[in-house]
Amino acid sequence: VYQFSQHALAVVVEVNEGAESVLLPCEFSGLIPENDSTVMWTHEDLYNKSVHLRRKEEDNLGEQNQGYSGRTSMRPDALNTGNFSLTLRKPQLTDSGNYTCSISDGIEERRLIDIQLQVKGQTQTQIFAVLIGQKSSLLLHYP
Repeated sequence: VYQFSQHALAVVVEVNEGAESVLLPCEFSGLIPENDSTVMWTHEDLYNKSVHLRRKEEDNLGEQNQGYSGRTSMRPDALNTGNFSLTLRKPQLTDSGNYTCSISDGIEERRLIDIQLQVKGQTQTQIFAVLIGQKSSLLLHYP
């Protein structure tokens, strides 16, 4: 289970580590150039920033950061529909950080959205639950 909320120009997406997948949303309603259109997903906090690249009707993952190998996908019709959302399978704590979805026509690059992905570890969830439990029992004992 994941959730996302809009904060100014950035979107925050939260997911628990070990989830099957998480969707990083990116929609484009403008005119998509027919020739040499490329959609790029990058992770700003990494040396090799390339997470996923879609050129024409196929993925171009030759430059992809190895940490994402076999874990990213986009809709096959992304460049026809403008739905550039990225599915990231098996999110890990190290996937947390700032992602950018952008489109290029070979001359100019347009940044479409910034996503802050927060992958929460199992221990964080358990500690949070314990703290809530303690607070609830305190409230019961001290009305």
